[in-house]
Amino acid sequence: MSLSEEAITLQRAAHDLMYLGMDGSPIYSDDLSRRNGEVYRLTTALYDSVAKGSTIEEQANVCLALLMGYNASFVDHGEKLEHIQVILNCCWDLLDALPASLLKLRLLTACYGEVFDEPLVEKGRAIIALWNSTLITTEQQEAIEEFQNVVDNPYPWEEVKD
Repeated sequence: MSLSEEAITLQRAAHDLMYLGMDGSPIYSDDLSRRNGEVYRLTTALYDSVAKGSTIEEQANVCLALLMGYNASFVDHGEKLEHIQVILNCCWDLLDALPASLLKLRLLTACYGEVFDEPLVEKGRAIIALWNSTLITTEQQEAIEEFQNVVDNPYPWEEVKD
């Protein structure tokens, strides 16, 4: 399996885990546990891979997959925060080099979900503004909705008191 295929496989598995049960179907503990373990296994394998990508797009896809994997999985053997920081450090250079695209919006969304830095939101909104609203693809629409959800709910695990 190529590095790009590994990254896409992890992105799909992490997405499926994050949105498990959102369609109204029941969530079974054995299925949740199996999926969580699989996402963690894929994340660890990709992180430990020596190859990090030969093109900027491939590197960005690897970083996106890793951030999604760590975000979706609740497994942590003490390395998770350190690994996320290493990935974020790579992302800062990649985001500067990536052209405005669906991939860049998705990576901005994942990074914002970790650091809540407002300039990332501005960059994401600038990308969305470039797209012709009458020609938005399904993938673009999903990315816009996910971006808006992360922006609107930056601290999903925190209780905000008035």
